[in-house]
Amino acid sequence: MNEVSRKNMSPAQAREDRLAAKLRENLRRRKAQARATADIGSDSETTQPLPFPPGEG
Repeated sequence: MNEVSRKNMSPAQAREDRLAAKLRENLRRRKAQARATADIGSDSETTQPLPFPPGEG
């Protein structure tokens, strides 16, 4: 939104727009974090377990 249209906006509407922008930013950040966590989790599932030490298996 440009400078002129912000000045014409009511304070309540400006606040709503700021909050909406922050919510979108937060959602993007959380989705990226969830994707990164899912990628790490899938990598650990594909690794082979360590073998038992001699005499325990």
